[in-house]
Amino acid sequence: MISEKMIMLGKKRSVIREIFEYAKKRSNEIGRENIYDFSLGNPNVPAPSCINESIVKCIKNEDPVLLHGYTSAQGDLNVRNIISENINQKFGTVLTADNIYITVGAAASLTISINAIALPDDEFIVFTPFFPEYKIWVEAAGAKTVPVASDQDTFQVDIQKFEKAISVKTKAVIVNSPNNPSGVVLTEDTIQKLCSVMNKKSLEFGHPIYLISDEPYRELVYGNIKVPYLINYYDNTFICYSFSKALSVPGERIGYVVVSNKMENSLDAYAAICGAGRALGYVCAPSLFQQIIAKCINETTDISIYRKNRDLLYEGLTKLGFHCIRPDGAFYLFMKSMEPDANKFCEKAKKYELLLVPGDDFGSPGFVRIAYCVKTEQIINSLPAFEKLAKEYQ
Repeated sequence: MISEKMIMLGKKRSVIREIFEYAKKRSNEIGRENIYDFSLGNPNVPAPSCINESIVKCIKNEDPVLLHGYTSAQGDLNVRNIISENINQKFGTVLTADNIYITVGAAASLTISINAIALPDDEFIVFTPFFPEYKIWVEAAGAKTVPVASDQDTFQVDIQKFEKAISVKTKAVIVNSPNNPSGVVLTEDTIQKLCSVMNKKSLEFGHPIYLISDEPYRELVYGNIKVPYLINYYDNTFICYSFSKALSVPGERIGYVVVSNKMENSLDAYAAICGAGRALGYVCAPSLFQQIIAKCINETTDISIYRKNRDLLYEGLTKLGFHCIRPDGAFYLFMKSMEPDANKFCEKAKKYELLLVPGDDFGSPGFVRIAYCVKTEQIINSLPAFEKLAKEYQ
């Protein structure tokens, strides 16, 4: 007997991937330059030169076993030392290599963290809009996802709704800042209020409520926006990080989990992370790219290009009458649909070769996500198509 649940997941791609596949088909029919594909968060800005240069140097000079052999399951010790020291320098923490578990990207970081703590019938709170795969990963671990609606004007956490949603079954809260799909950065005030509620409820229920911070977009912020480092605000925190976006290497699948050194029973928590990685079949993260990130730890891709794209798109769409949440980070714009059904809105957009992602699967019906990690020319060329779409609703 084959798992019906897995068959269903295998047959039905995420809405993002469905639109991405449609984009490939449409490109073959009319040419890629004639469609405006805003579906997938695939960085278009090249990786910093350090990446390719370090690959070449490593291949020429390093021991092949170091580059292509197994590392320790939790990652190479030297690389984990470099990561922990880098975090300490940036955020004033006192982490060591034994707080770091190197993973196959952020997806592995999250699934490992969830499986490390989840028990049957546990609840994991997520805030709308949220990355749809959270629900898949939580439910695969035997737990339940509890969506809590954010403030619809700012997409900051609605603290009153959050406090009402927490129950004795709450095992963890997942936050994602800068956020996919909205680009919103949770403010320090929001984080402080969130953590205050979690501390109070942990004490009330007599068990820790964990905070899982999903941070693949941490470096992609514009202006003087501060992204609070949550270990400094809440002790029982797991940080799930990926180098995919900051270094434009999503296909290389490299990230890490940080287990706070201040976490209750932190040694057992780290052991559970290692155990979950083992149970899920993650032998170790790619050896070559463990060495590469160690050499490029302070590098980032050219974020100014994303900021330019953000400004062009936000200003262009708002002038056309679209209501958008202004993103302070990541490379997504969350726009209100011009009709209640965002799926119908996105189908109408296809008439003008605009490929947008409806917000329903993100927990926010009536919104659409636009990924602006595309060539700037695509944004400029798409604005007349958006204008035609807007006129349909005037």
